[in-house]
Amino acid sequence: MKKLSCLTINKRIQKKASSFVRRCEEDYTLQIETVADSIAESRGAKPIILLAGPSGSGKTTSALRLEEYLDKAGMETHTISMDNYFLPLDEATAERTEDGTIDFESPTRLDMELLDKHMKMLSRGEEIEVPTFDFTRQDRGSEVRKLRRKENELVIFEGIHALNPSVMGIHTDIATGVYVSVRTRLESKASELLHPSHLRLMRRIIRDKLFRGRDAVATMEMFASVERGEDKYIMPYKRYAQYSINTFMAYEPSVYKRYLLDDLRRARDSGYAFNQLDLMIEMLEYLEPVDIDLVPGTSLVREFVGGSDLAY
Repeated sequence: MKKLSCLTINKRIQKKASSFVRRCEEDYTLQIETVADSIAESRGAKPIILLAGPSGSGKTTSALRLEEYLDKAGMETHTISMDNYFLPLDEATAERTEDGTIDFESPTRLDMELLDKHMKMLSRGEEIEVPTFDFTRQDRGSEVRKLRRKENELVIFEGIHALNPSVMGIHTDIATGVYVSVRTRLESKASELLHPSHLRLMRRIIRDKLFRGRDAVATMEMFASVERGEDKYIMPYKRYAQYSINTFMAYEPSVYKRYLLDDLRRARDSGYAFNQLDLMIEMLEYLEPVDIDLVPGTSLVREFVGGSDLAY
């Protein structure tokens, strides 16, 4: 796993922030294009792409950027969120965690039978009806999306459980696995390392604040449950991916500073205790800010701060 010091980030920002941002974006784009080119070579035999990663990893942007590149290369590509395949919540039968609460991270929440059926049908060029899911009611929506994959077209299934053996294990003959996540540790000026999961947490805190009406403490209180689910249901299966993409943008913490620092300070000053909270604050205080206007509309960072040109 890579590491990058906050001192190095500051030097690059001070030299020329716009060039630094552009270089980070180019590095990410190159990863997308390299994976897409490899997928294209086997599209005849493997028309399905299974893209997985933990919460806050940038799965949605990565899937849409893959789709965009493949489309422009003449290979029509469709993206389906596996969230559409959640089963209606039945509290009486729902899987529970060790403390008795509903395990919302469990793959048993997915309609694996329907997923399996649809992937096979799409590989054969048959029409499917993609379901929808209403998270407010925790139930299936009334609308469906009809989709038929034509010859040489590709379909991306994006979701945290896409590489789970219940999904990937029975489709290795028709599917390619892609794993996306933050694969870089931030190093403070005192040489302390911030775990990649906490960079993803920063992303989630901002997204929850801006788009879900949830404050920083509420998001951090969910962290233990989310991390438990990742350790149990996602991380063990990343080895099934044929390709991996590091979604870390070296400039992104400097963008997040304006959205996040005051909220984290308030949480700390209220007495809230959280692993690496002080370190996140220390790093954000030390880092030079980067203006949001320098961030392109197709950037993965826009998935969390808004203003994206992509249709999420």
